[in-house]
Amino acid sequence: MRFCIYTLGCKVNQYETQAMEQLLTGQGHEIVPPEADCDGCIVNTCTVTAVADKKNRNIIRRLRARHPDAVLAVCGCYGQVRPEDLRALGVDVLSGSGGREAFLQAVLATCQDRQPRELLDEALKRRSFEQLPAGGLAVRTRAMLKVQDGCNNFCSYCIIPYARGPVRSLPLQDVVAQARQLAEEGYREIVVTGIEIASWGWDFKDGSRLVQLLDEICRAVPDTRIRLGSLEPRIIDAEFCRIMAEHRNLCPHFHLSMQSGSDTVLRRMRRKYDTARYFESVQLLKQAFPGCAVTTDMIVAFPGETEAEFAESLAFIQKCAFADMHIFPYSRRPGTPADQLPGQLPNAVKEARSRAAIEIAAGMNEAFRKGMVGTVQEVLFEEMDDADCTGHAKNSVRVYLPGPNRHNQVLPVRITALYKDGLLAEL
Repeated sequence: MRFCIYTLGCKVNQYETQAMEQLLTGQGHEIVPPEADCDGCIVNTCTVTAVADKKNRNIIRRLRARHPDAVLAVCGCYGQVRPEDLRALGVDVLSGSGGREAFLQAVLATCQDRQPRELLDEALKRRSFEQLPAGGLAVRTRAMLKVQDGCNNFCSYCIIPYARGPVRSLPLQDVVAQARQLAEEGYREIVVTGIEIASWGWDFKDGSRLVQLLDEICRAVPDTRIRLGSLEPRIIDAEFCRIMAEHRNLCPHFHLSMQSGSDTVLRRMRRKYDTARYFESVQLLKQAFPGCAVTTDMIVAFPGETEAEFAESLAFIQKCAFADMHIFPYSRRPGTPADQLPGQLPNAVKEARSRAAIEIAAGMNEAFRKGMVGTVQEVLFEEMDDADCTGHAKNSVRVYLPGPNRHNQVLPVRITALYKDGLLAEL
């Protein structure tokens, strides 16, 4: 049978989609683009914001209209927390954020008997990690390796712990085995991902820490680049920097989750650090990894955020001098404590504060890229963009190299100028 798969959301969703592709093709089925004729449409959903929920619904309606006779199957975080929305859309197979193999079995069964099916559990009761095949069907450049699922933080604005359940980790020996397999298959870079990878090993209750896992991965595949997913700033300490700075294959790009640069807002968000601890992490990384890219996320217009608190955040991000930022206006999520907080701000305020933060972030990004001009960078080339071959430096900045396709090659280049959304280079 022929299936199209549409993925929304984070790297974990992308990883799980790639795993589903492998499981389906391993059984003799074919993966086709969403516009092609197919027997089944699978949508892997996200629910991190209200905008994400709207995108889910739009994609589901579009696929139903394009493929009226195909089985429409939906999984992911949106299905976990808002199954009633998907029932109203008339999906044929409804699942949540767990049990991908069981979900595919249900999809195949519904393709045969046309009977609707639901597979929903209580995410907060999950205690096991579902190990899926790593890597994907696409050309072998970068693979995602999921090492952890779930989150125990329960930040006041976030629905994800309710959608994904508590922390579950893939054992160290299994992670290392998958990393070695990916390297043997020809992947030049492995992205270590999870819902909250800083909490890897918590569920083992034996003192296991993420830095131990990363140390083992880097040693296991010394010729493969290792890139990290989003990190909780509290795990960045002198020991982390000392151990990881020994590994040349670690990509010096650190995405430290921030959300606000105001201590009072951070407390209302129920974040587990303050700006002093956060800035300490930034300084440690920049000292241990000269030229590294420290990037972050920021939520603006959180409930009750005053002009003074927003000004504190703007000053703090400039103090940190981030290489890049993702700016999000606060999005209300029913079922989270922040949804009931007083001081919900109007859209006009959210938009104005987003624009102000984005302008500062853009200036810092340009300054960071300017600082790379004249340097030599190792770039993993991935695809063509018009007449340029494009890829990413180890610090994650996009690099354009005129000339022929050098797909899946890691080459040293000299950065010559700012260019488009990245940098122009020459061999």
